[in-house]
Amino acid sequence: KTLAPRLHLRIHRASAAYPCGVPCHAALAVTMRVKVISRSTDDFTRERSQDLQKVFRNYDPALRSQEKAVEYTRALNAAKLEKIFARPFIGAMDGHIDAVSCMAKNSNYVKAMFSGSMDGDIRLWDIAARKTVCQFPGHQGAVRGLATSTDGDLLVSCGVDCTVRLWKDPMRKMMDSNDAIGDASQPSAVYTWKHAFWGVDHQWDRNVFATVGAQVDIWDHNRSEPINTFEWGKDTVLSVRFNPGEPDVLLTSSSDRSLTLFDLRMSSPARKLIMKTRCNSLCWNPREPMNFTAANEDTNCYSFDARKLNEAKVVHKGHVSAVMDVDYNPTGREFVTGSYDRTVRIFNYNGDHSREIYHTKRMQRVFCVKYTYDGTYLVSGSDDTNLRLWKSKASEQLGVILPRERKKQEYLDAVKARYNHLPEIRRIDKHRHLPKPIYKAGKIRRAMIDAESRKEERRRAHSAPGSRTMQPFRKRRLITEVE
Repeated sequence: KTLAPRLHLRIHRASAAYPCGVPCHAALAVTMRVKVISRSTDDFTRERSQDLQKVFRNYDPALRSQEKAVEYTRALNAAKLEKIFARPFIGAMDGHIDAVSCMAKNSNYVKAMFSGSMDGDIRLWDIAARKTVCQFPGHQGAVRGLATSTDGDLLVSCGVDCTVRLWKDPMRKMMDSNDAIGDASQPSAVYTWKHAFWGVDHQWDRNVFATVGAQVDIWDHNRSEPINTFEWGKDTVLSVRFNPGEPDVLLTSSSDRSLTLFDLRMSSPARKLIMKTRCNSLCWNPREPMNFTAANEDTNCYSFDARKLNEAKVVHKGHVSAVMDVDYNPTGREFVTGSYDRTVRIFNYNGDHSREIYHTKRMQRVFCVKYTYDGTYLVSGSDDTNLRLWKSKASEQLGVILPRERKKQEYLDAVKARYNHLPEIRRIDKHRHLPKPIYKAGKIRRAMIDAESRKEERRRAHSAPGSRTMQPFRKRRLITEVE
């Protein structure tokens, strides 16, 4: 009875005798019949060494009654290990002697990054070596805007000294094998204008760039004066971005709390959206060029569809102070923000809360952030004169990864995503340690939002039916749209 079910046992007694005929005691004869699995070797043997190994699997769930429990344990361990190995900070790059105010990247050189500071210094950085390659002196005040041409052969800078400077072939020092800091470069052109500049952006397919300040000016590389000027109101324009899908369309944000769409093929602005608080920075989604995200003073980021500005698609929450800059990952699936609360956050393009929060003890107010063109790293520039290099995935392993390791990591990510709705895994995955001042500020802000919600509910309860309508949060911060 104790043998396996597939073993058939026959026991019988038999009389046995030696060949000599001498009788002996009764012997116990045991016969066992065992069922085995047999298959042809031709079914699983490779004909050539380059062929894939044939693996036989039976997907009957009855054979693996503990499969879900095993996968849950693997997902839980993967979530814990991700926290253990989360080391997002790579290093700091120092060299500026004043706050870093703006940055730009070059599409032809993934490891190159330009930065401008409040003292007029412009530097080219080698991210891989984390050192300065070249300096571009000349500005007499804060550098407020940096932009590179699509082919990477031109760098445009502007500042509060009312000048626009063009730098030809800014990457020649990056290609030099000399490890020393390059000699100072001279601008190929300097254009002086009537007012200070607050931002600049280069068009995607032509030798045209736009600057903003008291108005929106459109420049050509070979002209010392603007070829076109747009103006809607008398307030200062803070930032400008050309649309990557429709190169003649650009978007600006102003200090009068407005977002304005311009079309270079028209003689006047197209549309204008007025919000309750101003937007400090803008960025178009590179994969969905009709959508853009605005970094606002009210601690939130707002994603809009340019074709429908009467409501925000998503409101991204999490910061406890003004959001200063925003930049999209080249995949368009997530973006990074830098805030006055001294943190850098990464949001999914359709997520209302951040998936990652980066901070250090020494990092002060963050004025600018950029993704690298491979989407693996991000760079932040802050008030403490340093640029900091971060990993876009905090627990990602640097260096060469074997195919076997990559497949295992993909499997663990898939298992964790499958069981992420369970409370224990969700709690571990969403937990982030915050500095005490930011944690307290967030707690106070949540209390204020809850109090405002309760007040609105009581007003609606004590008003005539239908006199006060419930307005969604996506429309609550918008005032009007003007065409």
